[in-house]
Amino acid sequence: MICPTCKNPMLVVEYQKIELDYCGNCQGVWFDAGELELILGSVGIGETKSILNNLLQSPAASTQEKKHKCPICHRNMKKVNISGTDHVIIDTCGREDGVWFDGGEVDHLIKFLGDKSQDKSETGKIFNFIKEVFQSK
Repeated sequence: MICPTCKNPMLVVEYQKIELDYCGNCQGVWFDAGELELILGSVGIGETKSILNNLLQSPAASTQEKKHKCPICHRNMKKVNISGTDHVIIDTCGREDGVWFDGGEVDHLIKFLGDKSQDKSETGKIFNFIKEVFQSK
């Protein structure tokens, strides 16, 4: 798969039998449809479908950021704010092929959703995984 941001080939990273696409150049992460729900479900965050549906149904963010093309269908993705903040904008495929996080943006989503987790020890494992594999802060 080719990175929608910097156009470099992406690496496949496996976590709990879930394959994620990761760009070693810009540290972006692509979650195919269903992969983000699987990870969130693995840490006991319920209602993952409604969380993602809210992201997909959210109005487009007002931003000057360049639109990225979905690495699956190659259509422009919609930029949406996560967790009600203006400073974290992710890209969602209108055909629901997946969700793109620029480098560091996965941290913001996991921290936002960490409060909803039933199992704080599992949430900690995901934080450590993200820090280690995705070189986040």
